Amino acid sequence: MNMSGLLSALFFLIIQGSLAQRVRVEPEVVSYPGQSVTLRCQFPNPGENQLTQVSWIFEPTDAERTNIAVFHPNFGANYPTKSPLAGRVHFILDPPTLDNPSIQIEDLKMTDEGRYICEYATYPSGNEQGVSSLIMLAKPNNMATIVTVATGNTPVIVARCQSSNGRPAATISWSTALNGNATTPTKTDNPDNTVTVQSTYMLAPQPADNGKDISCMVSHRTMSKPDNFPMKLVVEYPPQVQIIGYDNNWYRGRTSAFLTCQADGNPIPTTVTWKTLSGLMPETVQVRENRLAVQKVDDTINTTFICEVKNSLGYGRDQITIFVRDSRQSMPGSSTGAIIGGILCVIILVAIIATTIVMVRKRQRKNTDRPPTHKPPPPMKTYSYSDRPSISKSVSDPELMHHETQKEEPMTDLSAYYDDKDHHEPSWEDKQTPYHDDRDEEAMMGDNGIYYITSSSTRGSSFMSPAVIV
Repeated sequence: MNMSGLLSALFFLIIQGSLAQRVRVEPEVVSYPGQSVTLRCQFPNPGENQLTQVSWIFEPTDAERTNIAVFHPNFGANYPTKSPLAGRVHFILDPPTLDNPSIQIEDLKMTDEGRYICEYATYPSGNEQGVSSLIMLAKPNNMATIVTVATGNTPVIVARCQSSNGRPAATISWSTALNGNATTPTKTDNPDNTVTVQSTYMLAPQPADNGKDISCMVSHRTMSKPDNFPMKLVVEYPPQVQIIGYDNNWYRGRTSAFLTCQADGNPIPTTVTWKTLSGLMPETVQVRENRLAVQKVDDTINTTFICEVKNSLGYGRDQITIFVRDSRQSMPGSSTGAIIGGILCVIILVAIIATTIVMVRKRQRKNTDRPPTHKPPPPMKTYSYSDRPSISKSVSDPELMHHETQKEEPMTDLSAYYDDKDHHEPSWEDKQTPYHDDRDEEAMMGDNGIYYITSSSTRGSSFMSPAVIV
């Protein structure tokens, strides 16, 4: 086919589609069994076409199409008797018109679902039609049940969930903490065009699974929210028995010693029987249902006690051997607790001591790294008697001799070293260089042989005492 042929075919399809859309209908209509539904149809703009007749055709999903209603302006309305909707369909107007040939179907059935075609016979363009799909909805009947099972290692059905007679098919899901598996839902088509969906949950049931929670949820188009069915598993098993109460400290003369036979089973156990391995029950023993009481422990209690419990599935048993001691045994728990307590106290004490040592050392290290908080005393100038200038030995004044024999003098006022703000500490050179007066010693000596020493410097810069008379 050449290019011109393809374009012609495409143009023809477009024209046909546009013509088919000239008949106005509702593309989809939803309804329920037992209700009535209206299917609307119009040909609003026929143009140059002349409308001659209108027909409604029903096309089921899996069957052939049939006419259900026909109207001709000259011959009136007609409803074929062989139609599956005979007696339940009619035009909404009486008499009907070509402008509004809408129909109404009453007492709907699920089998009425399908395509409804409104077809106009026109001249000269021919037949034109519009299609409405009728969707039938049916709210399903939902239910869930628990299956009573016996304990075992093979997976079996423990719960069922079913959604019956719904349209369309419902959706089923499970919610549980059990370690089982949900089967794939199965769908069954019913004669009335509804669908039934069923799902099961499988598990290898154990005694611990008895009473566990499991839920089935059903969702459907007709429901605003899913239906939830919470359930509890029912697993049957023979009794599980355990004897409690023996503390391994039954001694001669002990009173009020007890044994209790604990049993768990489904169905509930009905009988509890106490026995001894020797077959004889000691005289000091009293049995009350699942409780065995010993009034006073003696050597006859030195035996093995057996507890048997039965239900409809079978029985379970447990036994315990009693050892009668000569005297009461100290409970190991108290000594163990004392040992543990002592160890904890030692650990806490060691931790406190270690923490104290660390804090003291840290404080000492911190104090060592800080600068001194006080000034050292000023250096003292020391000189010997031989360092003095030669003086006359005829001087005998004791006061003057006292000044001559003095060995040390302070360099300056000590209070100046404790002024932390304004004090200027002398440099190393100032401390090491002794004071020396450049003036001639002879010029300083008077006529009477006495040295006159004058202090022209400040007190802090001189190492000499006040004037000394030689």
